[in-house]
Amino acid sequence: MRAKYINPFTDYGFKKIFGEEASKPVLIDFLNTLLPETNQIVDLTFKNTEKLGNIYVDRKSIYDIYCENEKGEKFIVELQKARQNYFRERTIYYSTFPISEQAEKGNWNYNLKAVFCIGILDFTFDDYEEEPQKSDVVHKITLKNQHGKVFYDKLTYIYLEMPNFNKKENELETRLDKWLFFIKNLEDFQQIPLIFKDKVFKQAFEKANLVSLTREEWEKYEYSLKVFRDNKATYDYAVETAREEGLKEGIKEGIKEGMIETAKNALKIGLDNETIAKISGLSIDKIKELKSN
Repeated sequence: MRAKYINPFTDYGFKKIFGEEASKPVLIDFLNTLLPETNQIVDLTFKNTEKLGNIYVDRKSIYDIYCENEKGEKFIVELQKARQNYFRERTIYYSTFPISEQAEKGNWNYNLKAVFCIGILDFTFDDYEEEPQKSDVVHKITLKNQHGKVFYDKLTYIYLEMPNFNKKENELETRLDKWLFFIKNLEDFQQIPLIFKDKVFKQAFEKANLVSLTREEWEKYEYSLKVFRDNKATYDYAVETAREEGLKEGIKEGIKEGMIETAKNALKIGLDNETIAKISGLSIDKIKELKSN
């Protein structure tokens, strides 16, 4: 069945829904579900998504969406489709630009406006050792001291691990639940679910409707969709290959451990080295090593 709505995990689709001037009410509503009451947004100004460092040799940073609210607080919103090395470091690097650009010429007291970095991830970090972190959808990170007390409250990183969001329509409880459900399932909708009947969500669906795209927009989206699918296929292949290699290594390790265990048992009953070598498959030297230990 042909898709009716844009895939929001494509670069073009994400910016079409959330990153255009006409999308401001949609973006504000989404961001406010992630922000504390003291940082709720009334209005936004989109800023140039390409920021340069202070000198020409500095690396260029490009965000999906970069905006500022009426209080001067900065917001970076980025969609990340696949896991990559040093992703956290990259996010932190990006956050330095909205901070450094606040520097004023002349006398300045260093009173900074808050910066929020929001990452919508189509993967999980996979390095949390225990629950509930392993299955959390929303991860909020602030600067804290060794006692868990917030040291600085004007720099916040918020990561949404979309694979961990598995709620069905009848399980949605909060406004954020609805937005996560919208983002994760948009491309599969053939009609607007009943839970999305308010004005903001209707506007989001209108922005995402493929019928509303011009020919030029359609071509840009098709290219973006191709890049998304190619990247996903490459990532899936890498994961599957790694899994198969891991399985092979696991089998090898299991066989090796079994051979060693056989040799140890044979040593206990006093069999000679040559006989143990034949029944275990280990070398004479390895058996001597086991005997000495």
